[in-house]
Amino acid sequence: MLGLIRRLRRSPAPIPSDLWHRMCTRVAWVARLDETRDRRLQTLAARFLHDKTITPIGGLHLDDDRRVTLAALCCLPLLEFGAEGLHGWSQLIVYPDAFRVNRTHVDAAGVLHEWNDELIGEAWETGPLILSWADLEADLAQPDAGFCVAVHEMAHKLDALDGVLDGTPPLPRDWQRQWARDFQHGYDGFVAEVERGADIAIDPYAAEAPEEFFAVCSEYHFSDPATLRAQLPDVAAHLQRLYGRSPFESEE
Repeated sequence: MLGLIRRLRRSPAPIPSDLWHRMCTRVAWVARLDETRDRRLQTLAARFLHDKTITPIGGLHLDDDRRVTLAALCCLPLLEFGAEGLHGWSQLIVYPDAFRVNRTHVDAAGVLHEWNDELIGEAWETGPLILSWADLEADLAQPDAGFCVAVHEMAHKLDALDGVLDGTPPLPRDWQRQWARDFQHGYDGFVAEVERGADIAIDPYAAEAPEEFFAVCSEYHFSDPATLRAQLPDVAAHLQRLYGRSPFESEE
């Protein structure tokens, strides 16, 4: 019996085709995938639904269609990386809208500072992934605008897999060295542009920290790859290798 239970755990039920097709009509990133990558995403999303607890907060109702949408969006960054990207955490928490979190910090003088942040998403290194449903729907309404909160937070989950949240996911050694060099160069240049008040095409939040630079650039890979390639060509090349071809990449 124990062996049977283990086999069942390794083999999640496929997502019903009608549910998947309905989701595709709403999610342009999925609708633009070729047949091979679409099948791969279905498998990953089924694993996500099998392995993760999806918890709505604040009276939000998540029917099967919404749950499949959440699973598909969270698994988009795993199309090339694979199901290993789901390791290390077990829960997706979904708020109806942006949510507040209490922050504390003790400065060098020993003074405790407290404040509230309003967030649309958050990823704890070994804890849950948290999303705002309203902001996720806003991303779906403008899929080529440079934003995808689910991709952003999943990039943090990939980043944290090696135990360090630093803008570098676990990669083969040679690629990791190239990645670290090119991302550091891209990040330093981007921060300098933001600090001098330059008119930049990419969300300046990417200048907050190397891990945010990686996560924001990941959003642009999926939703506005032309801008990413024009502004940060070396970073764009690494992300195409990590994530595969963007659904919004020109065929030219």
